Amino acid sequence: MRKDIHPQYGPVVFRDKAAGFAFLTRSTLATGSAAASSSAADGRTVEWEDGRTYPVVDVEISSASHPFYTGTARVMDTAGRVERFERRFGKR
Repeated sequence: MRKDIHPQYGPVVFRDKAAGFAFLTRSTLATGSAAASSSAADGRTVEWEDGRTYPVVDVEISSASHPFYTGTARVMDTAGRVERFERRFGKR
């Protein structure tokens, strides 16, 4: 790899404020890249469970608040929709 062309890759805390859920991982968002319109680019930090301070990125949806992962996703009744269509337009 060429030197000095790649963004810094380091530990970052991603926090879902709606669910009160946070996790520590590694990312390039902490450096304030062009794609990082996040709070980590603003210089916000959080003290993690290990006592160290890490940049934090606030996200709107995570696995703790997404309906698919939490089991609150609604399943459509496709059988009822087919019956309603057949009543409306009749079987031909």
